[in-house]
Formats: sequence, structure tokens, C-alpha cells
Amino acid sequence: MNLFELFGKKAKRPPQEKEPAEDGEALDIYSGMRVEVTTFEGELLFVAKLLGLRGNQGELHQYSEPAISQESEPLRVRIRGYSDYERKAVYMEGVITPGPKSIWPVEELTICKVGNERAFFRLDTNREATATMFSGLEMGERPCKMVNISVGGACISSEYRYHEGDKFLLKVKLLEDRPESVMFSQVMRVIEKDGEKFEYGCRFLELTEEDQEKITQNIFAVQRLKRRTS
Repeated sequence: MNLFELFGKKAKRPPQEKEPAEDGEALDIYSGMRVEVTTFEGELLFVAKLLGLRGNQGELHQYSEPAISQESEPLRVRIRGYSDYERKAVYMEGVITPGPKSIWPVEELTICKVGNERAFFRLDTNREATATMFSGLEMGERPCKMVNISVGGACISSEYRYHEGDKFLLKVKLLEDRPESVMFSQVMRVIEKDGEKFEYGCRFLELTEEDQEKITQNIFAVQRLKRRTS
């Protein structure tokens, strides 16, 4: 496999820092939470870890390529994370300012919503892909379309019938000049379309932090290409 050697491999996840915020929302946001920073129009700016929480302030330690200049003016943004303690998506807003060493101080940090919705930014792709099952009636490689992708999963469209809980290898070439991406995936939702096609909400399994970073970089690359050609 070229990008993500996931199938049959257990991810080694580093322990999360448990340093809750001091403003009464201790169970919702915490230091070490992985977050995605977007504009209010939905453009993904960068991925970071939220650290150093003090009241309504903190630091965003960027670990993806940014889609914004580090010489920019303070900017109000949306920040989406996922609480490992509550198993919920956390939606926040705040004002970020460029800092040294890819650190963005964030102020006026407020929680807007906590819910069970997916936490990750999704990019529309509509790319040809394949799903390979290793058992069951649909065993083998079948064509499908990747409707969209996030760091945590993807939505695919197919004329073949899968079921909630099915696991398969999803392969897609997100960009012509990059290797094929391969993700071990599981069906979480099934949506029937017009009686002939189905859409499947899938999550990626056994991702390491390195795997997540590779997916993030591909999402940024596709987003930049779409902006140039639009």
C-alpha cells in the first residue's frame, strides 16, 4: 500500500494529556485535543492541537500545512474538535493571531455547541474509487465513488449493497500526481438512493497520527487545486 498501511495493523495511539480548561467546561475541551480550524465560510485553514488552556484563551499548535499566511491579521475562526472523554464533537469559535514556531494564540474561545455530530471537516471529492471486501456476498473489488473525505472517514456511493458494520479496503487516487490512497474502512450508515444506488458513511479504522497527517495533507492539496480551478 502506498500511503496508509492500515490493514492488519494496530495503531499505537499516544496517551492524551488530561489538562482540563478552567472555565467550567472541563469535560468538553481539554489540552491535547486535536482540532481543525476553519473560516466561517467552511474553508479548512489548518489542523492543530489545542494546548495551554487558561479560561477563554489557549494555543493552537499547528501540525499541518497552513492555508493562511503567518503574517495575517487576527482572524475570528471556527474550531472543531472531538472530546475523547464525552465522545462528542465540540464546536468552538475564537480569534487567532500568528505566533512563532507555528503556534497560534487563540483568545475569546467559546463553546458554541456540543453534540454527536461528526467533528471533522469534509471535502467534496466525487472521485472514482474501489471497495474491496474480503468475505461475504460482495467479496472482491467493486467500483464506487468517493463523495467526500475527512480525516476520520468518507462517504462513498455504490450500486452494490453493503451493510452497517461491513469492513473493506477503500482505494482512491485523490490527485493524479500522487500515489493511490488506501484506507481500511467500516460502514457506519447506509442511505438508499432512488432504489438503485446507495451511499455509505464510513469511518477509517486503525489510523495512527502519521496516517491522519497524510490524509490531512491530501485534503489540503485537493482544496488548493479546487480553489485554483474554480
